[in-house]
Amino acid sequence: MKKLQVAIFISGRGSNLESLIQSSLKKQSLVEVQLVVSNNSKAKGLTIAKKNKIPFIHFIPRKNFENKVMKYLKNIDIICLAGFMQVLDSKFVRQWRSRLINIHPSYLPAFKGLNAQDQAIKAKASYSGCSVHYVSAKIDSGKIILQKKVKILKKDNTESLSKKILIEEHKVYPRALQMVAKTLLTRQE
Repeated sequence: MKKLQVAIFISGRGSNLESLIQSSLKKQSLVEVQLVVSNNSKAKGLTIAKKNKIPFIHFIPRKNFENKVMKYLKNIDIICLAGFMQVLDSKFVRQWRSRLINIHPSYLPAFKGLNAQDQAIKAKASYSGCSVHYVSAKIDSGKIILQKKVKILKKDNTESLSKKILIEEHKVYPRALQMVAKTLLTRQE
């Protein structure tokens, strides 16, 4: 069975990277993680890539980031943004349409952008969650692939809510990636 080749873009600790890699190693997986890209040379996620013998690259300057990274993406079918804290330019987003996905720590369309968990706490929302969506030109506004609600308790604060959401992210993102891969493979048949 042909597996789709995945690149994962990170900026930090790489906990979603780890869950995507582990999921890809399962026999029934439709994907194979081929490359990790970071815009932060000190990203802890790079050690996860190294430990799993996955090639990785990092680019510090934002200028021309997309042009510089393109030569490494020739054999890549899907890009996953996993805590990648940089807005990609609209040309790049269009070029990867339907093959560029992101995870966001809220139940979209609520609490878009940075500090989503803090936004939810301050709004005294009864729930938040996580959403995997296709990346579009507008931040956190692409078509939703998969979501999971997380109940917000009165005792929750930004930190406790973030931990609860992260647990769900590690389950939801691998499932969403498999769904996207299945859709792309079906189109190729």
